[in-house]
Amino acid sequence: MLIRNLSELPARLKKGQTVIGIDYGSRIIGVAISDPGLTVASPVAALIRRSFAEDAAFLVNLVAERNAGAFIVGLPRGLDGKDSKMAQAARAFIRTLFERGGLPDPDMPVAFWDERFSTAAVQRFMLEDDMSRQRRAATIDKAAAAYILQGALDAMRRNNQGRP
Repeated sequence: MLIRNLSELPARLKKGQTVIGIDYGSRIIGVAISDPGLTVASPVAALIRRSFAEDAAFLVNLVAERNAGAFIVGLPRGLDGKDSKMAQAARAFIRTLFERGGLPDPDMPVAFWDERFSTAAVQRFMLEDDMSRQRRAATIDKAAAAYILQGALDAMRRNNQGRP
């Protein structure tokens, strides 16, 4: 079920459930997870794309293992705010995941989060931390997923506290 307003998401979760963050890419899917209190996002995996069935199986297993009750999916929009081709591909992947992926809850909430510049921001942090090129390459996708998820968690917290 698509959630348009992030402030609705916490009410849709059962006690103790987490949220999975996804940075969808054509070669790699970055994956992150929240804590049950929905305050901190942590990188989980940089899933090298294989087939839809294998990618879906990984996510379905993660939902069960981490008691996940929702997804936040990064949408790489263009500078004009319109969906890019990759944003359209991310939407199609999630739609197919719900239609054919075998998720235990077909009504699991999904929210899309504008992720323009997330990979660039994470890369900048990594460069400032003097991280080697090899280490950056190995962690950039899952770190970007955590960055996306953290932005959404922070927005949910602000919205639920009545702040602008």
